[in-house]
Amino acid sequence: MTIDFHTHTFPDAIAGKAVRKLAGNSHTMPFLDGTANALRGSMRRAGIDRCVVLPVATAARQVPHINDAALETDRHAEETGVYSLGGMHPDYESFAEELRRLKDGGIRGIKLHPPYQGVDFDDARTLRILSACAELGLFVVIHAGWDVGLPGEAQALPEKIYRAVRAVGPVRLVCAHMGGWRCWDEVETLLSDTPVLIDTAFSLGSMTPLDDGTAWRDEDLRMMAEEQFIRLVRRFGAERVLFGTDSPWADQKTALADFLALPLSEQEKTQILGGNAASLMGWTERGSAPQ
Repeated sequence: MTIDFHTHTFPDAIAGKAVRKLAGNSHTMPFLDGTANALRGSMRRAGIDRCVVLPVATAARQVPHINDAALETDRHAEETGVYSLGGMHPDYESFAEELRRLKDGGIRGIKLHPPYQGVDFDDARTLRILSACAELGLFVVIHAGWDVGLPGEAQALPEKIYRAVRAVGPVRLVCAHMGGWRCWDEVETLLSDTPVLIDTAFSLGSMTPLDDGTAWRDEDLRMMAEEQFIRLVRRFGAERVLFGTDSPWADQKTALADFLALPLSEQEKTQILGGNAASLMGWTERGSAPQ
């Protein structure tokens, strides 16, 4: 089973506007229109069996509505192959009750995005959410490192992640973008010896620029070198790496082909492409073992 652990969709009514705004901020080209239907079509073309949607609450008031949508997505997931995590914002005061609602509804984890939320990952408001998730058995996925659409926002750099992990203890934490987008040297030195997991989203190859007149330099478009990518996989261990694309900001078919071409063992590829995500999502416990 091939699982894309890192995707994004938006409600149909706002998908176009949301994707255009994000594309304009980042000057990078989207490959889909941001709707769930487009994601399902992309999955079929790429040969991806299941996707996990990571919703981002940019304001505290959005949290219950985002989670209503996440729970509805999961009700149809066996048919569509599209599953959702919950969303949380560090300023949402009823976080404990909302996390319990997600847990009771079968959601396995939540997404936090420190740069979009404007809260440091080692801030007390975030730490209380991490602690509550640990108590409930929920995992947490975070945007880690810099963000192409928010240059200079440093809320999720590896040193902050390291301090948070030390402060909270045994929460299951997935740091997206190979542990910290464009902070990969620091990821190697600070995070590889911690219990955190990482995903591969938006880390290999090059960004695709938006044709909006922005003068990109070739070196600005390039992301992680293959040599460092392989080194990070080996430093963390393949059992702590999950395949993700960041769709719609990468083409799923191309991202999967690029990953399959890497000089990793078949066992490593099997773990990263599906085995680890299936275990984290609890699908093996439900009798849906990866094939």
